[in-house]
Amino acid sequence: MTFNQMADHVLAGGELTTQQALSVLECPDEQLLLLLHAAYKVRKEFFGNKVKLNMIINTKSGLCPENCGYCAQSIVSKAPIEKYAMMKKDEIVAGAARAAELNAGTYCIVASGRGPVNRELDIVVESVKEIKNNYKDMTICACLGILKPEQATRLKDAGVDRYNHNINTSENHHTQITTSHTYADRVTTVEYVKESGISPCSGVIIGMRETKEDVINMAKSLKALDADSIPVNFLHAVDGTPLEGTNDLNPRYCLKVLCLFRFINPTKEIRISGGREVNLRSLQPLGLYPANSIFIGDYLTTEGQESFSDRQMLEDLGFVVDLNPLNREKIKVFP
Repeated sequence: MTFNQMADHVLAGGELTTQQALSVLECPDEQLLLLLHAAYKVRKEFFGNKVKLNMIINTKSGLCPENCGYCAQSIVSKAPIEKYAMMKKDEIVAGAARAAELNAGTYCIVASGRGPVNRELDIVVESVKEIKNNYKDMTICACLGILKPEQATRLKDAGVDRYNHNINTSENHHTQITTSHTYADRVTTVEYVKESGISPCSGVIIGMRETKEDVINMAKSLKALDADSIPVNFLHAVDGTPLEGTNDLNPRYCLKVLCLFRFINPTKEIRISGGREVNLRSLQPLGLYPANSIFIGDYLTTEGQESFSDRQMLEDLGFVVDLNPLNREKIKVFP
């Protein structure tokens, strides 16, 4: 089956076999443009030439008791990052104003830690209420760690539209990355989010010494979870973390991964997230042929590309900013 036939198969409601998925990740470099064209065919059917913009604010940095090997904020990290307790409401609300200035449709409120304590949740709830009062059309995404059902309900009632909790890697590879919580803990939080009525966001980090089969399992697991938004991060190995020095990626493979996620999750938001600048490098624009969403501004502990460069990239591609991030209009469905 050619890549173009794969696209037609997916658009007809079909799913890739494991062998077909593997052929995407093992696409010969000289066929990469054919693969990108096929993935774009699927992306265009559901999202046209629109790109969703997201901005993140790190409301609490470091001080995390978890032992995630990729994270500079982890208790096992020796990375020299800034550490601070939960921001005040006014600071979080001011971040939303900045997001509005940058025309980011989604504002992501992130805090380090295993999960929010009551005081932290109170600050987020009050912040979201004020942001929603000031910016009624802004989509609010929260990312606060492992949630209890009643916490998810509080966030929903406050006006949180989306909640991010990444699976990060495959179930089989999970213990190689962290042992302070289980893969099931992450899946359970996503399920609580869905039960509360909040749109689920869950994604991955590519490049953490996983196999290609692990990558395929990640994409299929997110399909099973029915995540509305899928951030695809590419490891930016920070000195001082257990994964320091890991450098298994190249821009061409990153593009193949994005194409795979588009084929397996055709109707979902695929967001190129952390590490795109250092891993995709000069091929960043090509990533938006399979993906339809990016972060603008900085990430949690690493710097992002200048927002002007991102806007220039979109303009050069002939793409436009999607001002309806939650895709509230009914999207096309399979026949």
